[in-house]
Amino acid sequence: MRPVVLTPGEREQPAWIPADTLREVRERAADGATVLVRLPAPLDAALAAAAVYRRAGAGVFVTEHTDQVRLALEMTDCLSGTRPPALTRRGLA
Repeated sequence: MRPVVLTPGEREQPAWIPADTLREVRERAADGATVLVRLPAPLDAALAAAAVYRRAGAGVFVTEHTDQVRLALEMTDCLSGTRPPALTRRGLA
């Protein structure tokens, strides 16, 4: 499932289950639920939290920094092997 990134004012689906801690995210994601997390306001904290929560199984993120968080989530998915990279290059030495 591709991650969903929302701004704080956007409407959330009732099927999304909110989680506040990393442990809750892991437990609820292991149960097969679509987990929603709200990210902190500072950009650096939001990016770090998004990557960690994504690796733990969260699928919906609410943040003020939608574009930056979306890029961080795509990078996290590429590094974890769940999404192919958008561009690959072969380096010749």
